[in-house]
Amino acid sequence: MNSKIVFGSYVPVKSILHRLDPRIKLIMCIIYVILIFFVNNFLAAIWLLLALLAAIKLSNVGLRQYWQGIKPLFLIILITVAFQILFSSGGKMYWHWGIMAITRDGLINSLIIFYRFIVIITASTVLTATTQTFQIADALAWLMKPLQIIKVPVNQITLMLSIALRFVPTIMDETNKIMKAQRARGINFNAGNLLTRIKHLVPILIPLFVNSFKRAEELATAMEARGYDPNAPRTHYRQLVWHKNDAWAGLALLIVTVGLVCIRIFL
Repeated sequence: MNSKIVFGSYVPVKSILHRLDPRIKLIMCIIYVILIFFVNNFLAAIWLLLALLAAIKLSNVGLRQYWQGIKPLFLIILITVAFQILFSSGGKMYWHWGIMAITRDGLINSLIIFYRFIVIITASTVLTATTQTFQIADALAWLMKPLQIIKVPVNQITLMLSIALRFVPTIMDETNKIMKAQRARGINFNAGNLLTRIKHLVPILIPLFVNSFKRAEELATAMEARGYDPNAPRTHYRQLVWHKNDAWAGLALLIVTVGLVCIRIFL
């Protein structure tokens, strides 16, 4: 198996989570992300974190590999947390300069945001690492099926999401190739101040956008050549089947939810 995973990529290993129905995995991920926003104390945060660590253990994908997948997004997380620290007000003030200040409430809010970012990204990575793209698309189509009554284009939406998930690892790999090519031409992405480093991203973003548009055009041409009609009724070769382990997974999600409610009410 590859030594690292990229957010949005599938890891083909054998585990309990890999064998679960994609519908219950998608439901569990959505509800878990919602529960994250109801965390209001340290014990509740630990409770949901333990549930996530249990899911990671059951996925047979190591923590180190998940970290390799989160690492490309870590800089964005740190920048968001820094803005929260410097531009939040309330509570005891520890430092002040112009419009920037470090306060007690700012530090607490920044920790909450950091926790939410890390946990939500990791939970989403657990879903994508244990579920193939077409399975996620099938699960989404099943969940959104009632919306067809009000004329929501469910098939088109699930197709766009599945294509987006499919090309996330491809775009990340292409970014690494472009960065290596630019390094071979003498660009040092770690040198200089913040503004200089941002300028160094331009030779990466331009070819990345150009290649992405080319790939999108080629994909659209290929779909048209194969007679794809977004408004035609669709059938499914792969049928989703609910098993006993899926019911146990739903029970585990219920226990996590009830535990969080009890922590919020009684602690």
